[in-house]
Amino acid sequence: MSELSARQRLDTPRATRGFGLHVDVEAVGRFSESIARFLGTGRYLAIQTIVVIVWIALNLFAIGLQWDPYPFILLNLAFSTQAAYAAPLILLAQNRQENRDRVSLEEDRRRAEQTKADTEYLARELASLRLAIGDVVTRDYLRRELDELRDLITELNAPPDGDRPASGKADGAQRRSKRSG
Repeated sequence: MSELSARQRLDTPRATRGFGLHVDVEAVGRFSESIARFLGTGRYLAIQTIVVIVWIALNLFAIGLQWDPYPFILLNLAFSTQAAYAAPLILLAQNRQENRDRVSLEEDRRRAEQTKADTEYLARELASLRLAIGDVVTRDYLRRELDELRDLITELNAPPDGDRPASGKADGAQRRSKRSG
């Protein structure tokens, strides 16, 4: 509702004044990177060398076509113009690459922090599992305890005869010493 009323207000201009050139910054950056990549290739150097040799040969030997006599001022101007455009394009491409590297580095740092946090969490979980497993009864320990309980129950259920050998008490003492040892 407020957007609709802002359009209808007379004190607010509808658009900016003047002739604005709207350029896609990313498109210009991609174009400059493609030029910078081409300027750094062997193909470009070979083409430039061939053009310079043909230029000089035509201006030295084709007398009727001498558009740039010996000091080759026009060729020098062409190289200066090329250098004037190439240097900023290369710098722009380098700046874009630095921005991509910075974003990539930040992403790598974030991933490393997440990996570290995950590793620490897993280490804590593993330690808690080890502690829990340490409290778990093993099969051998349980069998030994059950055997001792069975022996104690049989001793308690045995008739109180005088016929019982005295070695039964010694065996129980031996079992208890084994259990404590």
